[in-house]
Amino acid sequence: MPPYATVCLALALILLAPAFAHAGDRVTGRAFATRSEVIARHGMACTSQPLATQIALDVLKAGGSAVDAAIAANAALGLMEPVSCGVGGDLFAIVWDAKTQKLYGLNASGRSPYGLTLEYLRGQGLKKIPPLGPLPVSVPGCVDGWFELHARFGKLPMQDVLAPAIRYAREGFPVSELIAYYWAFGDRLKEYSGFAETFLPGGTAPAKGEVFRNPALAGTLMKIASGGRDAFYKGELADTMAAFCERVGCFLRKRDFEEHTSTWIEPVSTNYRGYDVWELPPNGQGLATLQLLNILEAYDLRAMGHDSAPYLHHLLEAKKIAYEDRARYYADPDFAQIPVERLLSKEYAAERRKLLDPNLAAKRIAPGDIALRDGDTIYLTVADNDRNMVSLIQSNYRGFGSGLCPDGLGFCFQDRGELFSLDDGHPNVYAPHKRPFHTIIPAFVTKDGKPRLSFGVMGGDMQPQGHVQILCNLIDFEMNLQEAGDAPRWYHTGSSEPTGEAMTDGGTVSLESGIAPEVVRTLTQMGHRIQNMVGVYGGYQAIAYDAKNDVYIGASESRKDGQAAGY
Repeated sequence: MPPYATVCLALALILLAPAFAHAGDRVTGRAFATRSEVIARHGMACTSQPLATQIALDVLKAGGSAVDAAIAANAALGLMEPVSCGVGGDLFAIVWDAKTQKLYGLNASGRSPYGLTLEYLRGQGLKKIPPLGPLPVSVPGCVDGWFELHARFGKLPMQDVLAPAIRYAREGFPVSELIAYYWAFGDRLKEYSGFAETFLPGGTAPAKGEVFRNPALAGTLMKIASGGRDAFYKGELADTMAAFCERVGCFLRKRDFEEHTSTWIEPVSTNYRGYDVWELPPNGQGLATLQLLNILEAYDLRAMGHDSAPYLHHLLEAKKIAYEDRARYYADPDFAQIPVERLLSKEYAAERRKLLDPNLAAKRIAPGDIALRDGDTIYLTVADNDRNMVSLIQSNYRGFGSGLCPDGLGFCFQDRGELFSLDDGHPNVYAPHKRPFHTIIPAFVTKDGKPRLSFGVMGGDMQPQGHVQILCNLIDFEMNLQEAGDAPRWYHTGSSEPTGEAMTDGGTVSLESGIAPEVVRTLTQMGHRIQNMVGVYGGYQAIAYDAKNDVYIGASESRKDGQAAGY
């Protein structure tokens, strides 16, 4: 750290000391907060890229709804953060509609190809579906998700909503720092058809500050804006994608695009210390957040102390327990019966809680025995002047997705099909025209039937873990919205997975540097295997509604290039 930075940090800590001394019983994370919360009256947008946040605000100021602004920001992020998202990926959203005073959930995830079978995959000698190339590609659900959201909650014409992203795609935008870092890993995808032409201008990834243009994506978005969702799923774009897939060995065909539909679903919830926490049901993993909270509510986490060894141990062990159910039961509900009511019951949580040893890390945990009758990501949230709020998450899955970029369209197909299991009898076993298990989950919190918080944490299986850490910071430790996101995080990996892999050794725990060394030593003594890892802790955005003052509060964490802004 440069000397001047050390001096500034020391002065900041001295100045903050009185705040700690007079905080009373309130436990804060201010030692880790990177900035103040953003507070505004009329509208708020929080995304992982400042230019996308500004686009969302422009749409709000032009009379657009929260959903209009979210779609506009998402389209821009597909250009500006293509490592994580784009029209080749899937989308999920939770919308608070002020008119009906109700939450609405949308599952806009795509399905596997009709022409690819489990027998074919096994005939290739595969134990799991590979992450790159033609086999993990499923139908992109993002565009249909945009139009479903817009038809119900939009106000501006779609041409106006997509216009900012189209303009930036033509004229170019300067690549921001963290996105440039991850974009550089795209060099490994040069061998995949269309990738270098689309994302590696001059043969290399754009550096920080370099202006990147994607006229092909501008053309795709123009066709979508003028021709609607059918331009993508039934028209010229679908023809181009189907022909490309046939040429490169991907199994998607025109029928797969034509028959794609999104699904409006009822969000599910649990009550945690007086707050109703809402997630979407499977094929996503949102239930894991709710199961974790149900297990944890029996413990006095606040008395344990934030980021103490007992506190972290209880969260880690609860995570292991919930994730074993995640691996066993979460799948496409059209293909498997999922015992959602039982998984979310307080009685079931009490049974599962008995597996949590307060002094020792578990190495193996079995999923709950429930009888059945039958067999890389972006997150954004926007709130508008009418008090509508949207919690939206969208992803290609792994960095850039499959690596396959259909001819002249400016985007990459997702690789979400990698998350299917190839094990007989597993609810998530591969089948044609089936939705795979999904990691991306938006979240929402209400209290007494009124909106309180729209938030999310990006990052694969980090997401339920991140949701719970944020909620504990806010509810148990009374941190403000920014503090809750910037406080140190943990990440556990190695639990059983919906692809079939089982936990055999308790997994590994990654801890951010703000957690005290003596805590790390104690966790190790309790049997946790600690490893150092950078960049796996997610990306948090949040908007809270303060009903007392009738204002929005926004936060965007320091781990991303993002921005919270309002007006």
